[in-house]
Amino acid sequence: MSIGISPRRPTLGWRLGDFGIMKLRLQNERLRSSEATEFDEKAALMMQTNSSQTHNQPANGSGDNSSLAQPPPVPRLPLDVPSHGSDLHIQLDVPLQEDGERRGSRRHRPNSHSHTHGHTHTSSSGDTEDTESGEHSSAMSEFRYVFEWLQKSLPYILILSAKLILQHFLGISVGIGLLTTFLYANKSIVNQVFLREKSSKLQCLWLLVFLSSSSILLYYTFLTESLYYSLIFLNPTLGFLQFWDVLWIVGITDFVLKFIFMGFKCLVLLVPSFVMSYKYKGFCYMFVEEFGQYYRILIPVPVWFRYLIGYKEADSVTGWSLGILLALFYLILKLLDVFARWRTFKKILRVFYKQPQYGVAATKRQCSEADDICPICQVEFTKPIALVCQHIFCEECISLWFNREKTCPLCRTVISDHVYKWKDGATSPHLQIY
Repeated sequence: MSIGISPRRPTLGWRLGDFGIMKLRLQNERLRSSEATEFDEKAALMMQTNSSQTHNQPANGSGDNSSLAQPPPVPRLPLDVPSHGSDLHIQLDVPLQEDGERRGSRRHRPNSHSHTHGHTHTSSSGDTEDTESGEHSSAMSEFRYVFEWLQKSLPYILILSAKLILQHFLGISVGIGLLTTFLYANKSIVNQVFLREKSSKLQCLWLLVFLSSSSILLYYTFLTESLYYSLIFLNPTLGFLQFWDVLWIVGITDFVLKFIFMGFKCLVLLVPSFVMSYKYKGFCYMFVEEFGQYYRILIPVPVWFRYLIGYKEADSVTGWSLGILLALFYLILKLLDVFARWRTFKKILRVFYKQPQYGVAATKRQCSEADDICPICQVEFTKPIALVCQHIFCEECISLWFNREKTCPLCRTVISDHVYKWKDGATSPHLQIY
């Protein structure tokens, strides 16, 4: 037989014997009889009190009947024993103090919810900061991992680098020598062009000899490969060309072509000023450089075409057809580049033959009003030129100025529509590989 105790909230159950059940039933009946007796006594007392109050009311009968006390409700018995069945359910009343505390806790739930809500916002911002710090820490950890990997791999990298340097020591040495020679010669030529009358003819001769000897020594060192064939659109006498061989041949040929055209600029520098004016020399430098760049675009075509055709040799039909296809694509792209470059070269040819004037010859009156002193060189005018803005300069001074600028040096009025490069004797450092 099972006994179930069901309070308002929690429910307790005990498993008791038959003797316990009978004892609980007797106690329940005694409680009912005692409570019924107390209820009868209270009801009789209430009736007596109400009857005495009724007799004491005024005669007109306007008394307040609502003051009559109603019989109190029958209190709920704490024990409810069913008349039939073997289960006994005992309901326990929750104490008032405990119930009040629960109600109070319910009243405080909105505040706790708001507090929880605010705490949620705070925790969300904290989560964002934690996420950012986590990402930063992860990035740092990855960087640290890469650094540690490099630190561990550094000895092996040095060993492989040393091996590569030993294998290609000659090619690396030649490349470094060509680069330093070009930088030295280019800077020296620009300085000599800027000095004009003060330029050293001996220095120009030394640059010419230095560039010529460097090119001859290079081709003599690799005489068996016949690298000089590349200067006239022929292939060197090499067997099967690998990728690094092609880059090496094209790079050497491009540097040698730079030396050759820089030598032509040195020859222009050696021409006396009474034979060729400095203004005309500037246009000659520009023409030599533009022609050299156009020629250097065409030089690598035969070498690259031979390398692409020989892709995987001619042993298989697939390798042969793929090589021809790649070579055709290369030729198409090269033709487009050549035609685009030809438009620029035509403009340079037009400028070289026309030699545009920046102004007109200035009169003696205009020169006297300008105190007969050039604002650029601060000496007396030599072939004075009056610009559109009526400022007067020496022809050579203003020609050198317009090699890099297109506005008047004094008032910044636009005089030239274009700035023609390379009139200062400089050479492009671009390495034409393809």
